[in-house]
Amino acid sequence: MNAEPETTSMVGDDATTPWADAVAALAAADTYWLTTVRPDGRPHVIPILGVVVDGGFHFVAWPGSVAGQNLAADPRCVVAVNAGGIDLAVEGRAAPVRDEPVLQATAARYLDQYDWPVEIRDGAFHAEGAPTAGPGPYDVYALTPAKAFGYGSGEGDYNPTRWRFG
Repeated sequence: MNAEPETTSMVGDDATTPWADAVAALAAADTYWLTTVRPDGRPHVIPILGVVVDGGFHFVAWPGSVAGQNLAADPRCVVAVNAGGIDLAVEGRAAPVRDEPVLQATAARYLDQYDWPVEIRDGAFHAEGAPTAGPGPYDVYALTPAKAFGYGSGEGDYNPTRWRFG
């Protein structure tokens, strides 16, 4: 999510929200909603804990969960959140992360943001304390955005904006 997207107003004027401001709000959020695609095309929506690392959104899923199985079959997904005055929906594709430095940075961010210590083994997070997410280990995913939408939610000074990524 580091690349600068094409930015347009959704209300036809020139007022837009910079993508950097949207990412900063995304990083400050707590609980996110992940929508994945079931094999029959129906959506599946769950709350998740996620983190922003180096400008990119990361989250975890147990491979045996519905979300984990959906992502293994079809990486298309949406992450939505109300984040400090902006409602965001980021559409894109989630890919498993296996790069050790990225896994370490993501683990450090989870520890900072949620006080969730994890051990990295075999390219996955091994940890206790996520009983609703399945028994683990957990795959770490990075979201590559295709499009994002942001709407002011009353607390901040955000303009309705659409971002399109190359």
